[in-house]
Amino acid sequence: MTSAVQQLRIEADEPQLPASVQSAPDPLDSLPWLPFTVSLELPVVRFTVGDLLRLTPGSIVETACSYTSDVPLRVNRLLIGWTEFSVIGDRLAVRITDLA
Repeated sequence: MTSAVQQLRIEADEPQLPASVQSAPDPLDSLPWLPFTVSLELPVVRFTVGDLLRLTPGSIVETACSYTSDVPLRVNRLLIGWTEFSVIGDRLAVRITDLA
């Protein structure tokens, strides 16, 4: 059994905070751009390089874990927690279930 790593890039809009909180200086404001890579590691069944090259939007890949299994979540290769898959509307998402 081989495993593949699905990498996701997370981009989020700034949340709207109350005016009292917005006026407080945030130490992270001094870091205008902080790059990171978020990845989920999924064991896949009978998956070859040829299969990888033939992937298109909407492709389905069989994994060796059930949809309720916890999947490791890494940021810059550091394990930060475990997640489970959720469907929100027509999108597949992950929900953090436990922190490392």
